[in-house]
Amino acid sequence: MASVDVVIPCYNYGRYLGECVASVLCQEGVDLRVLIIDNASKDDSLAIAQSLAARDARIEVIAHAKNMGATFSYNEGIDWAASDYLLILDADDMLAPGALARATTVLDENPRVSFTHGIEARLEGNAGEFRLPPDPPGPTVVLRSGMDHVRDLCRTPVNSIGANTVVRRTAVQKKIGHYRAALPYTDDLEMWLRLATAGDVACIRTVQAVRRYHNDRHSVSYQAVQLRDFRERERAFESFFDHEGAAIAEAHALLAQARHGLGEHAYWSALSHLARGHGRIGLGLLRLSHHWRPWAALLPPVQWLLRMDRPFDRGWTILGDALRLRRRPAHRSDEPSEGRRNQWAA
Repeated sequence: MASVDVVIPCYNYGRYLGECVASVLCQEGVDLRVLIIDNASKDDSLAIAQSLAARDARIEVIAHAKNMGATFSYNEGIDWAASDYLLILDADDMLAPGALARATTVLDENPRVSFTHGIEARLEGNAGEFRLPPDPPGPTVVLRSGMDHVRDLCRTPVNSIGANTVVRRTAVQKKIGHYRAALPYTDDLEMWLRLATAGDVACIRTVQAVRRYHNDRHSVSYQAVQLRDFRERERAFESFFDHEGAAIAEAHALLAQARHGLGEHAYWSALSHLARGHGRIGLGLLRLSHHWRPWAALLPPVQWLLRMDRPFDRGWTILGDALRLRRRPAHRSDEPSEGRRNQWAA
């Protein structure tokens, strides 16, 4: 039976922690260990974690006297891990039933695969009954070479991999090393690139985890700053190609392609913001787009639009927002309304 270590960093997520841990402990077909790392939570997270550990010998707890940050906890979990495979799960999220058995089966059967990832379903706030969405049509598992994975991320530099779904070989993770503290916002994107240099990548095309969306999510404030998001993604690619990716023969061309892709994404994100009346953000994104693709600044990057999910639906959404904007009173705001998510953002 495959063994899996699950690391659960927690900061002020006590109200979700029990459900998160339960979703791990009910996984069948694997030998489990669970490490809860409390980052000096101000709520009852530590008490809940200790209560869970007292009832189940598979659970360990590390309690920090001060908040060391998420990246520190991820790396602490990597050092602790000793099982065949490793998963890092946010304390406000959950694993889907059977997720670990599916991932470990793929890893056991394909020794060249360094990590698996899957679909991450979305749960709004404290919604009650939740049903997993159906699997998409096609094969359940798609295997790809690590180099193809790197090339695709450079072509479309959007982190579409749900971190809660990533099950990686512990030995590979320890060889690749820690998450980089210099990349607090995009350390996971850079890690997927690094792991892909160590082997193939398997996509499990079924729901492997459930991400809870609520107003207290620690990433909300960062995601609201669109310009930072683009700059931080560029930093992730720069870090990768300055280190592990430097050995790739086409490293220079791939980094240039990633920057060009960021410019294409910034163009459409700018149009989305301008259509909604967020002029300051939209103009800033247009300047970024021009910086990364100066020779094509006036040409709409249609190829990016066609690579996006439901491109025509999104185009109609922007057009509808623009038409509604024309009917509004003269007053307008440069900032997005609270809780509204830019559909073009990563």
